[in-house]
Amino acid sequence: MRNYERYLAHLRKIKDLENAMAVLSWDKEVNLPPKGARFRSQQMATLMGLAHELFTAPDFVDNVGELHQDGAALTPDEKRNIALSWMDLDRIRKLDTPFVIRYSELVSDAYQHWLEAREANDFNIFQEPLDRLVGATREKAEMLGYDEHPYDILMEEFETGLRCRELDVLFKEVSNELADFVRAIREKPVIDDHCLKQYFPKQEQWDFGLDLLKSIGYDFAAGRQDISPHPFTINFSPEDVRITTRIDEYSIAQMVWSCIHEAGHALYEQGLPPDAYGAPIGRFISLGIHESQSRLWENNVGRALPFWKAYYKSLQAKFPKQLGGTSLEQFYRAINRIEPSPVRTESDELHYHFHILIRYEIEKSLIDGSLAVKDLREAWHEAYRTYLGLTPADDREGVLQDIHWAHGSFGYFPTYSLGSFYAAQFYAQAVKDIPGLEDRISEGNTAPLLHWLREKIHSQGRRYDAAELCRQITGEPLTMKYFLDYAKHKFGEIYNL
Repeated sequence: MRNYERYLAHLRKIKDLENAMAVLSWDKEVNLPPKGARFRSQQMATLMGLAHELFTAPDFVDNVGELHQDGAALTPDEKRNIALSWMDLDRIRKLDTPFVIRYSELVSDAYQHWLEAREANDFNIFQEPLDRLVGATREKAEMLGYDEHPYDILMEEFETGLRCRELDVLFKEVSNELADFVRAIREKPVIDDHCLKQYFPKQEQWDFGLDLLKSIGYDFAAGRQDISPHPFTINFSPEDVRITTRIDEYSIAQMVWSCIHEAGHALYEQGLPPDAYGAPIGRFISLGIHESQSRLWENNVGRALPFWKAYYKSLQAKFPKQLGGTSLEQFYRAINRIEPSPVRTESDELHYHFHILIRYEIEKSLIDGSLAVKDLREAWHEAYRTYLGLTPADDREGVLQDIHWAHGSFGYFPTYSLGSFYAAQFYAQAVKDIPGLEDRISEGNTAPLLHWLREKIHSQGRRYDAAELCRQITGEPLTMKYFLDYAKHKFGEIYNL
């Protein structure tokens, strides 16, 4: 067997193990009975250890090294795969198998304590497991190595090449120019969104959510939707991509936009090249690009007037008592109400970036040791008072609202803001490239947009890094200009600014 074919076969074994872990992870969050947590943690740690051993096996490392040094006979895609594997190996070989297993166990333990803490509304239950996990994450940063800030190397896992010094510049624009615009909106009368906060029965919400998913192209032959405490997307292959939502019977907005948001993630995964299963180019580029897909569908499409010109009548038909007397214009204004919220996932799309800024600053401080986990609640409350003028009512509304730290996902949060900035830039380009795009959306036809995304982004896998992909699609690097232009145009009209 040719060296490259042996390389691919080995990667597919690793991918099978990773996807077996993903199935266990999905089941943990959707179906796992309370007593199953202890052995589930052990099962996942075992599989993670096996995957790590396979990826760092000497024969595989030698094979990749040889292909990396002498790739004259390889195609461009094959060379890209080898280059990415070599980069991934350089990172992962710095973490030994015992540490990988220990870290997995700490994550599983933290996740279970987070669930208990959320249920009890008491951060103290989560504090010790989180402290152990933060300590291990600092170890991880030291083992991997970094030049400027330990947080840089953690972000590398989610957004290759991203550095704190670059993010600091972007978030400075958030705290300055975006903050000034938001303050101008706050001086306007608050929009009435009572229409969204009536009683909407769970089953009817669920049924409408499924209709929305089908209408924008989510393939139920290659996926399914379930309920979980925190909506998420998970994939086992491009032909099995699953999503979850949550339903509040007194807030239809949670279900609608979590469905659309997760569908954006899932459409990306369903659009990855299946023949590249296991190979690096068969995976998504970065979490910032992944988030651009969910944010583009959720906000640039799903909170825009053209989309609801197509779907509002069907929503009214599903809930005639609740929405029969609410006009499309009133509904559109309600779903775009700008008002600070203490909860990130319930935030409007402008204040949302202050939630990310807060988490970014807190995470950096936890990782460099300038903030202790025992002081986290106090730091959280102080940041919310500073940036949003709010104090969370309790731990569930405050420091326990996100699952990410319980997953060990330090360095993940900044990709949410990056995703919105990429989404605005990509959507602006799509409008230029697709004649009459918004007219088509207003007729209920989002297929041209999905086709454009499949061609430009989904099918590319990891052929390019995020920065290069952005340049190829839009002709320029990522800039906040498009997001600010989009925000000022849309909300300027809504609020008469």
